[in-house]
Amino acid sequence: MAKVLIIDDDPVQCRLSAEILKANGYEAIDVLSGAEGLEILAEDEIDALILDLIMPEMDGMGVMAEMKKRGMNHPVIVQTANSSIETIVTAMRHGAVDFFVKPVAPERLVISLQNALKRQSLETCLRTEQNRLSGQFGFDDIITKSPVMDRVKQLGLKAGASNIPVLIEGESGTGKELIARAIQSASKRANKPFITVNCGAIPANLVESILFGHKKGSFTGATTDQKGKFQEADGGTLFLDEIGELPLDMQVKLLRALQEGEVEPIGATKIEKVDVRIVSATNKRLLNLTKEGHFREDLYYRLNVFPIYLPPLRERMNDLDALVSHFITRFAAQEGRQISQCDPQAMQLLKKFAWPGNVRQLENTVYRAVVLATNSILQVDDFPQIRASIDGTDAMRAELANQPQLVRPVHIDDLSAPNPSQASTVETVADRFIATNGEIAPLDHVERDLIAFALDQHQGRMSAVARALGIGRSTLYRKLKEYDLEENAA
Repeated sequence: MAKVLIIDDDPVQCRLSAEILKANGYEAIDVLSGAEGLEILAEDEIDALILDLIMPEMDGMGVMAEMKKRGMNHPVIVQTANSSIETIVTAMRHGAVDFFVKPVAPERLVISLQNALKRQSLETCLRTEQNRLSGQFGFDDIITKSPVMDRVKQLGLKAGASNIPVLIEGESGTGKELIARAIQSASKRANKPFITVNCGAIPANLVESILFGHKKGSFTGATTDQKGKFQEADGGTLFLDEIGELPLDMQVKLLRALQEGEVEPIGATKIEKVDVRIVSATNKRLLNLTKEGHFREDLYYRLNVFPIYLPPLRERMNDLDALVSHFITRFAAQEGRQISQCDPQAMQLLKKFAWPGNVRQLENTVYRAVVLATNSILQVDDFPQIRASIDGTDAMRAELANQPQLVRPVHIDDLSAPNPSQASTVETVADRFIATNGEIAPLDHVERDLIAFALDQHQGRMSAVARALGIGRSTLYRKLKEYDLEENAA
């Protein structure tokens, strides 16, 4: 649910705008001054702003100027009684995305707010993707509203201020590589290489060659000199993902490279100096691996200088709304689909799921839903796998069984002739205009039945019966006597 701040010195206008937004599914906060509005913007998570231009002390232009000075890029919708072209142009230059002249129609306000939020979400999505692809992904690009992630950001910013080795621990799919990229972006090596190595995906006989490089002719197939990942990351950051999967014999050479800052390529006659900042990550507890003898203790202490724990998605469900909105915007634009949001019931379904695959699983689930959706809003039925995991497959089968099913087709050779004895008899209903002898019923019989029906419908109330039949009460009494219906009227 998007949260909208309304700043207007007119309390009646504030209350009207707030009620319009609440009726359309938004959370509204209204204040009567610009200074109070800026305080809320600094303390609360606000998605959009409806701002009055003419206010005492700090007017709307002053609020937007102060927002720009503080780096607040919330979408602003301006409303005022002054409709001059100069005012509109000035407001747009200060960052307003739309402009209204009071009074504004509720439908116009809601549509403008929807467009502003959609534009803001798309801009955020594009900026995040561009920063990620260009290597400028920072902590401000991390999509989170959960308090537990504030600790991760604080530690990451402190780690970025030095060259200290960082160990990021967390389950698969939580976004450890993004944290590593954010640390790189916050450091003095921001414009230097960021090299990623997945230690669990390298064959054991190629680990040394990939990490430290080799010289031509050093082994069969080595037709040219090849730089290792340490040389490629020289001056920048080397991200060692799934470090717990590294073979024990390679852990010794990695330890020397970390301690001495030098590597020896296979077949080389001299040692090469490298300046590399190490950020490692694991989805297992390295301490447990060390106790079991699967990981060298000296290397563990060398890597675990500055540990950062990244909590799983189930421990920060406050991020789910923002993440789903981000993925919908991203994949809808990527696939050319007109999908704007997720239905509240579908969102409740997603919040009930434990997400063992964390953010990566959520991303792929939303991607599938966006591709297969038939409406502009994602529904519960667009997440069948999540629904089956929560409700169980038996419940879904039972629900499908209760739905109307198409008759199974029968081949033409298997059809048999109908049996007259099994033919169903159709009950015939007598027409009220046909007498028992089959002829048209006389008019007085039809009129008598109609008056009797009207008496029964209106429970003998003569005024209502006369009004329904379109006749006067004296005529009605006369016909009651004529058709012997006085007892019915009584």
